[in-house]
Amino acid sequence: MGLAALWLLAGVLAVRQAAAVLRLPPDERLTDLETWIGEEGVLHVRGSLYDGDSFTGTPFSGLVLKPLTRAAEQSLGVAWTFGTLLLVVVLGLVVARSLPGPVSRRTSLIAAPLAISLLVLSLPVRNTFTLGQTSIIPVLLVVLTVLPRTSGRQAGVLIGVAAALQPALLLFAVVLWLIGRRRAAALAGATFAGCTALAWAAMPHDSWTYWGHHIGGAGLGAPADSLANQSLHGLLLRIGLEGPVELALLAVLAVAVTVIGLRRAVHYAKDGQLLLAAAITGSVALAVSPTSWQHQQLWILLAVVGRVGRRASDRLVWPVLVVLTMSLSRTALLPDIEILGHIGYNAPLLAALVAACVVPFHSRTSPHWDDPEPTPVADPAKSRFAWVPLLRFLKRPLSRPNLMLELMLIRVGYFAYSWIRAHAPDERSVAEGHGDQVLTLEGWLHIDIEHWFNAIVADTGWLKDFMNWYYSTFHFLIPLSLLAWLYLRRPATYRWARTPLAFATMLALVGFWLYPLAPPRLMGLGYVDTAHGPQDLNNPDFGALTKLSNQYAAMPSLHVGWSLWCGVVIAIVAPYVWAKVLGILYPLLTTAVIVGTANHYVLDAVGGAAIVSAGFGLQYVLLGVGKRPREEAPPLSGAMGATLARARGLVPGLVRQRSGGHDDAEPVDAEPADAGAEPPKEGRARVERHDQRV
Repeated sequence: MGLAALWLLAGVLAVRQAAAVLRLPPDERLTDLETWIGEEGVLHVRGSLYDGDSFTGTPFSGLVLKPLTRAAEQSLGVAWTFGTLLLVVVLGLVVARSLPGPVSRRTSLIAAPLAISLLVLSLPVRNTFTLGQTSIIPVLLVVLTVLPRTSGRQAGVLIGVAAALQPALLLFAVVLWLIGRRRAAALAGATFAGCTALAWAAMPHDSWTYWGHHIGGAGLGAPADSLANQSLHGLLLRIGLEGPVELALLAVLAVAVTVIGLRRAVHYAKDGQLLLAAAITGSVALAVSPTSWQHQQLWILLAVVGRVGRRASDRLVWPVLVVLTMSLSRTALLPDIEILGHIGYNAPLLAALVAACVVPFHSRTSPHWDDPEPTPVADPAKSRFAWVPLLRFLKRPLSRPNLMLELMLIRVGYFAYSWIRAHAPDERSVAEGHGDQVLTLEGWLHIDIEHWFNAIVADTGWLKDFMNWYYSTFHFLIPLSLLAWLYLRRPATYRWARTPLAFATMLALVGFWLYPLAPPRLMGLGYVDTAHGPQDLNNPDFGALTKLSNQYAAMPSLHVGWSLWCGVVIAIVAPYVWAKVLGILYPLLTTAVIVGTANHYVLDAVGGAAIVSAGFGLQYVLLGVGKRPREEAPPLSGAMGATLARARGLVPGLVRQRSGGHDDAEPVDAEPADAGAEPPKEGRARVERHDQRV
């Protein structure tokens, strides 16, 4: 069933991507393809392919694609779209078939649908679909060479044709030469030369323009310093270098990246990891090319096949990092901060450089290749109810999670939360109608204190300033600080506490979507917006904040929800009474602030408390984890650790002596009869009790 679900997911994603292209109007569909096959397309004109700046391929690619022009025009791009989709599926199947062995049965089953899904979701493939590019063809030609039954002669021809379409891929011939397949390397070079010579004979003027004037494609397409060009050349131009200085530095960096990257590719190719070697070589080609556009960056995604990390919990860091980099936009990866923005702008290039030159992938002879250090786990928690937990196959990890993986998931999770909240229904009439319902219910319950309390806050200067500062600061500061402290000092409690927080946030999104609610400050009933100032409700885009987030996402209040979560966790883990009291007061003070600043109703606070309670309840029902887990002290090293070990060995012996020596266990210093045998349950229980006392 799981395998069928993966194939269904791959099929849905592939069909959705094709439909997204074909749904566009003809003048907006396959924009790059239109520059080739349209009435003014470069494949129709009798002059040079490079009279404009639209065509960025080699003369050989133009020569090969000319026969396809009429078919693409007659089908309005439909055949082109489904042909590209077929290439993606074939590439996914080839990648799954090329994984370095030995491969478990589970991996071999899920590899193909998983590879197709990741390819379809990746930005290079989506860009290829949208623009009508052909960059999947060179990648597929090269990847076919890593199949077990591909001969040296076939590999040479495939690589030569791929290099004729994308010249930087001639680096694969260098790798073939370095690993000892010199006939294949020579055949690749000869094939490349033959294809280029054929294009030169058919289009001498275009060939001279491409290879002489543009030096392998430089200066074609978008400006070389644009963000779309993810190469070392583009990076140096973006940071302000130009002229001889830029070219000299580019030459040094290109040589360094090429030498380091190809040496690593040769190492992994000799180790039997041919697909990883291809990904590294392709990443080197992207970095050193004059231009590397988004539709050519598929090599970076193939680097997920490399295994990194000694611990099992670290194995997912590199694949997740690559998949996120090649699937999400810059704003989804990193916050919109100036320093981090430069990293986000150049994320594909940085990923290519790291994959080619930095990441220490395991070789197949490494002891950690198939046997990483396991993550300590606890069996599913038992409960008073026989049906709890529902997910009994999940075991609770006991160690601290990988920090990089946690930060990536938190960032992507918050981006998804912000996106869903911003796109929740925000029709003004519906939101104001729900506001009238809330006020009516509060009046019936005699808790409609918002107007009275808001007037007091607005008329008291120091109180208004304090609440405005509190509202804009504490909502993120306290939860993030508490999560950081738990991660550093209470790793098991961190895992226990973060799950209900995530559940509560997801439930809040459901509330935002199903029940859009205008806060008091946007009801036009005389409330004073102390934090944002007066709003023009007659203008649909009232206030600057409407461009940042959905202003009708008031029910439930996540200010109260997150503060209540903080209060519960602080009250449980804090070692001092005064800290527990502050934890209890924090959600109460937050409730007062959201009501006083006219950002929420009292019932919004009730909704926030409800989703946090539901979050803890869901964790209990699904995982059986109710109470906070006991933190185990980290192992001690050095003299203290040795002293503790001796004490653990002496105490049971002393206890046996004091009890009259009637214990049937072996003496402390005696060698057990069977060193590999497990002690009886009674003995283990006594040892654990003694260890706890020590």
